[in-house]
This record gives sequence, C-alpha cells and structure tokens, in this order.
Amino acid sequence: MLKGKTALITGGGTGIGRATALRLARAGAAIAVNYSRSAQEAEETRREIEGLGAVCRLYRADVSDDAAVRAMMAQAVADFGGLDILVNNAGRTHFILHEDLEEMKAEYWDEVFAVNVKGLFFCCRAAAAALRQSRGVIVNITSIAGLNGLGSSLAYSASKAAAISVTKSLARVLAPEVRVIGVAPGIVTTRWVKGHEDHVERLAGSTPLGRPAGPEDIAEAAYGLIVHGGFITGQNIVVDGGAFI
Repeated sequence: MLKGKTALITGGGTGIGRATALRLARAGAAIAVNYSRSAQEAEETRREIEGLGAVCRLYRADVSDDAAVRAMMAQAVADFGGLDILVNNAGRTHFILHEDLEEMKAEYWDEVFAVNVKGLFFCCRAAAAALRQSRGVIVNITSIAGLNGLGSSLAYSASKAAAISVTKSLARVLAPEVRVIGVAPGIVTTRWVKGHEDHVERLAGSTPLGRPAGPEDIAEAAYGLIVHGGFITGQNIVVDGGAFI
C-alpha cells in the first residue's frame, strides 16, 4: 500500500516509534528513523526494517533543536528524493504526582514542552514544503492525558493538550495538500513505564478492554489513518481500550 512512499518517524528507535516504523516498512514504505539518544536501539530497528526488505536510514537529531531538525529534514528529503509521511512520536516526560506541586519544577516544564510541543512543531514546519509537494500526511502521537488532565505529570498532560491544539491548527494551515491527524494513546507498555508498573496497572485495569496497549496497537491505528483515512484531518483519534468513554 505504501510502495514508493517515504516516512520519517521521530523517536523511531524505540516503543511506538519503532512499531510504527516497522508497520509502515511492512507496507512497502522507505523509512527514515530519527533518534536522539537511543543509538543502539535505532540501529537494531534499522536492521529489522532492512530485514523486511525496506530501505532505512538513521538520522540523529534532537527535535527540540530547530536548526538540527531543519538539517535532518533537508538531508532526508535529499536522500530519499522527497517525503510523504511524518510521524511525530518523540516525547519527554517526568513521573511526578499531580498533587506534588512543588516537585513540578520549572526546568521540567521547559524540558517537556521543548520536545512534546516545540519539537513537534519544528518537525512539521521543516517537513511542510516536501509534504505539500507529495500531498502527504502528518501523524502526531498525542495522548489521552491531553484530554483528561491525567498522565505522568501536570507538564506532560499540558504538553499533550498543546500538541492536540497544534495538530488542529496545522490541519487548517497545511490543507488541502497535507492531512494532519493526532493519535492519542492511553497507557502503553513501553520502556517509559518501566519501574512504574503501579501506574500501568491503575490506568489499564480501569479500561473496558482490561489491558494496556502495546506499541503495535498504536502503530496499527497510525497506519490505518495514513492509508485509509483520506478524508480525515484535524482530528485526535483516541486509542485507549475505552478508558476515555
């Protein structure tokens, strides 16, 4: 379904990003994997993608650095001859109880917003020209924390609410050439929640489906919206096992 297409996935070496990269590769897309600190995991992802017969290149860049993002995007477009899909998956959080207001330090707010909001925007802006040319699609990995105010910290919840807002704004700005969609997971079993099993159990146990999502659940939703959601833009699609009913 995606043969001849190129997808760039930020934070693509681990978790949801890795699962999405593999899902799109299985559909025939060439894959650009962005990573910042997870070099070993990114290399493992590249090998697995190439094992599927797909082309894959790695691009190291901190998405909160606008100049680095612009350079990465220009290089990827040059390497692949264009860009059709951007998945903004890179994220940052701190696990801090919402009631502990004093622990929610100013630097934590800055770190979380730098990646989850500014980084998302920087990537969309840098990719906009190429995506307009290809009439492409952007999928932003948001969170139900941006809708219900829960999640790993106050800053994380607020950042995801902002990401949902940016998704809506960019859907208007980049239309009609580019579709922009949010995918909002509930709790997902990634390395983010390692050591926070109580957090996972508390949130997943209350869902109608009775389990947390795996990264592949979110990847499949993103794939479906990319391939089959041709008349969907500006929406934030919740993928949470019914937690937010």
